[in-house]
Amino acid sequence: MVIHRPKPPSSATSISQALQATLHNDTTVNIRPTGKGWRLSCVQWVGGSPEDVFPFFASPRNLERLTPPFLQFNIRRVTSDPIRTGTILDYTLQLHHVPVFWRTRIDEWKPPFTFVDRQQLGPFRRWHHRHDFTKKDTGTVIRDTVNYELYLGPLGRSPLFGWVHGDLQKIFAYRQEQVRVVFDSMGFGD
Repeated sequence: MVIHRPKPPSSATSISQALQATLHNDTTVNIRPTGKGWRLSCVQWVGGSPEDVFPFFASPRNLERLTPPFLQFNIRRVTSDPIRTGTILDYTLQLHHVPVFWRTRIDEWKPPFTFVDRQQLGPFRRWHHRHDFTKKDTGTVIRDTVNYELYLGPLGRSPLFGWVHGDLQKIFAYRQEQVRVVFDSMGFGD
């Protein structure tokens, strides 16, 4: 899988450039430093309205389909299906052969346009993942914005931990490809 890492465009053009890239099947996963941590952002266009697209993300079982096999992702507990504000998801995965327990809580749930999950327990000091679904032409723009911090404080900015960002880019590029496959198979391709 090729990971396209363009230079960050100006904010006025970033969305349109990201849309153009995803319309041509390029992945656009960008990570940049913020005040205390990092921001991962990616944008993808799929056919279908937000009302068509959002229900796929409302089922926690679909999260397994969007996660790369190398993570050995396994949902252990979900407090509600479909997801809603307050839902807790417990899962395990493997990070470089190290088992990791992760718990997230859905802090915001506004179908079919937005939801936010926040790590309560897991490998990051902070993980806040916003999912936005916006109507665009005959389809939907899916935008993921993750603000995260490593437990290592300033040491986390060392090139020594660059592998974390590389892993996240691979994970989100895989996710974008799987979303494309799912919605193409549902008849929502371009």
